[in-house]
Amino acid sequence: MSSVSQAIDAHEHHDHHDTGKNTLFGFWLYLMTDCLLFASVFATYAVLYMNTAGGVSGHDIFELDYVAVETAALLLSSITYGFAMIAAHKQNRSATLGWLAITFVLGAIFIGMEINEFHHLIVNGNGPDRSAFLSSFFALVGMHGLHVTAGLIWMAIMMVEVVKRGLGSRTVTRLGCLSMFWHFLDVIWICVFTVVYLLGVV
Repeated sequence: MSSVSQAIDAHEHHDHHDTGKNTLFGFWLYLMTDCLLFASVFATYAVLYMNTAGGVSGHDIFELDYVAVETAALLLSSITYGFAMIAAHKQNRSATLGWLAITFVLGAIFIGMEINEFHHLIVNGNGPDRSAFLSSFFALVGMHGLHVTAGLIWMAIMMVEVVKRGLGSRTVTRLGCLSMFWHFLDVIWICVFTVVYLLGVV
């Protein structure tokens, strides 16, 4: 009986392992569709960024020092999430929660700075309705910000799940999906920083 039970347990473990791989692959396919969405918005920005309607351009409104701090917070959050995944694979619940908490704070700093930037622009009469350039800027940067916000909500939910259920195979798989999503947003932001802010100032 013990050998039969072991065989059944091994089979179930194998099924969970395969399901986890399929889940990660399916989520990777979703990210590719999200990549197409961002590509279309990038293309829109590339077409419209010179249409300032006599108003401000990127050179007039972008503050690279401010955006550099914002960027550093998001990139650091990618590193800390990596540490969270290492801890999760080692079944270290407290370390996983600690690194997730740090990642959450860094992501929240990024979103807070982005909201402050948008508020500053709108208060000074440079809202999305001012020109095609500003409309495309708010659309691109704002869409990325919404994705980061969704990631933060997802992260908070995962922290609750880790507290209540521990680090089972399904929870680690879900953390893996969130990891892919979070790193994807970092890559997109590097493109935004380069195309929108750096080239805009130049």
